[in-house]
Amino acid sequence: MSAPSPVHRLRTSGVISLEGEEVLVQNNVWIVGDEHSAIVIDAAHDHEEIARGLGDRELMAIVCTHAHRDHVNAAVALADLTDSPILLHPDDSDLWHRVHPYREPDAPLLHGEALVAGGVELGILHTPGHTPGGVCLYAPELGAVFTGDTLFPGGPGATGQPLSDFSTIIASIRDHLVGLPEETVVHPGHGESTTVAEAAENLDDWAARGF
Repeated sequence: MSAPSPVHRLRTSGVISLEGEEVLVQNNVWIVGDEHSAIVIDAAHDHEEIARGLGDRELMAIVCTHAHRDHVNAAVALADLTDSPILLHPDDSDLWHRVHPYREPDAPLLHGEALVAGGVELGILHTPGHTPGGVCLYAPELGAVFTGDTLFPGGPGATGQPLSDFSTIIASIRDHLVGLPEETVVHPGHGESTTVAEAAENLDDWAARGF
């Protein structure tokens, strides 16, 4: 049996309340590692489905790119099931406690630090704008960056919610993402992947148009 790919995407779905309406949301859950151990990026909606995706691998950490409900609502259940830590940037603690008021994250994600899972190193990039504590994870040996809701093929993440800011997310993309090698694959929290080259080509236009 061949070893699993170092990057595996699960798609999980769930209903969340958004501006007073119940909305069905589909999320990308990224599993990064090797056949022995891995991390989960954004434990969304269904902790049992994520656990099945992990199989027999040891879960080293549950990494939250930010603390919006649809990205963390399965984190505590998955952590309890697998006895693994939850990592979150401290600037998103207020958002976290709106979802999980009685559980603290286990450790902070801080800009410039690195995680290692299954021999894969992922550097932490603090990219606020969508939320104050938004982060991306850059894995140079995989030629990939996991951007949560900071960057999508069509532009930056939404900034219409409280604690979001458009100029801040544009600065985050400009300062920390478009300078990565242009062939770097961008794996977002929803939808399909893109490349840094596409983001670099379109960033000025997004900034001028306000999205």
